[in-house]
Amino acid sequence: MPFNHLQNIAVIGLGYVGLPLAKLFLEKGHTVYGIDADKSKIKKLMNKQPYISDFTRLEITEMFGTGHFHVGSSFEVIREADSILLCVPTPIDKEAKPDLSFVLSAVEQIIPYLREGQLVVLESSTYPGTTEEDLKALIEGAGWEVGRNVYLAYSPERIDPGQIRYKLSEIPKVVGGVTNACTEHAKRVYEGVFNKVIAVSNARTAEMTKLIENYQRFVNISLMNDLVRICEAMSINLWEVIQAASTKPYGFMTYYPGPGVGGHCIPVDPMYLVWKAKQYNVDLPFIELSHQVNEEMPWNVVSRVEKALLPLTLAQSSIMVIGVTYKKNVNDLRESKALQVVECLIRRGASVSYYDPYFKEIEIADRKLKRSEVTAKNVKKHDCLLILTDHSGQPYELIAKHARLVVDTRNATASIVDKSNIILL
Repeated sequence: MPFNHLQNIAVIGLGYVGLPLAKLFLEKGHTVYGIDADKSKIKKLMNKQPYISDFTRLEITEMFGTGHFHVGSSFEVIREADSILLCVPTPIDKEAKPDLSFVLSAVEQIIPYLREGQLVVLESSTYPGTTEEDLKALIEGAGWEVGRNVYLAYSPERIDPGQIRYKLSEIPKVVGGVTNACTEHAKRVYEGVFNKVIAVSNARTAEMTKLIENYQRFVNISLMNDLVRICEAMSINLWEVIQAASTKPYGFMTYYPGPGVGGHCIPVDPMYLVWKAKQYNVDLPFIELSHQVNEEMPWNVVSRVEKALLPLTLAQSSIMVIGVTYKKNVNDLRESKALQVVECLIRRGASVSYYDPYFKEIEIADRKLKRSEVTAKNVKKHDCLLILTDHSGQPYELIAKHARLVVDTRNATASIVDKSNIILL
């Protein structure tokens, strides 16, 4: 059963995971203390200015309107919290190794303000063992006993930016504690806001749950990307193949190709598992091969554009890119393969402009690019329109009508009747 009283919840990290979670707890009547080291985010929140594409000014206004939403960069408010939820970044470095610096720093800043009976939950994606080994060691090193006077658990975030089918409260919540008491404590907290909570045997099982979800998606999207070149060589429309295969009522799950998998989870989380597996002398070749395919996709896209432009060379060409975020309908550039494509085109000598509804300016290849508008006149000026992110509501018909050449990596032009100037990835 959930706690029969309202709680004070501290949410550390007010990004794509933390802010929706804060909103959910506020909607259920709890008090939320939001903490973020990025003072520009705090300033935007105080000014009711959204910085995440899934949020509106009205929603942020309503959060503060509850009178129970308090934001800042100080960790002193941890004293007031009953539960502390860590939603900070867990990126990989240039060698594809885990970077837990944000997590460990957050825990270190929590420790001086811990009090008896508090629950600490890590929601950030990580390798199995992080909670039971790294976090537990830090907390117990400060004199606390996990499972007796402080509770520690892991609960993987399942935020999918841009999706509107499911409310956050409708997505089942997995929890696993360092001890049984920790699991039970975390389960009761989350049952107060989520429709369904699934308790697993321990924290490392919960951590593995998150990784296997993204592992499956990463491998299967990479598989579709791996099929792009053979389908091109055989003059087969891979998108049509996928559409036909998806009519099977069982055993087939739909995944699509593109310029490469981006974002803060899918291309990152499996590499955490590869790193951890090596400590046990275990290889995970499917992940490593998928990573290789994903890293090669931007160069494959550039090669496709180069071939389509012949007899022009890239250095002789003017290319307009449509969409630079890592997925449709989100304002997130993290791990965006579209940016790598743009950089490669620039370095190969192409004249590149871009349009994305979420960014007026981007910095790439040591230069700043200002957004161009998608007008018939502007489209006609370019040798190629390259669609890298298929944001909704964009004038794809206008693009197809006026462009000399369209290279579409997302099948955004599927509804266009005359495809004589359109080449799919």
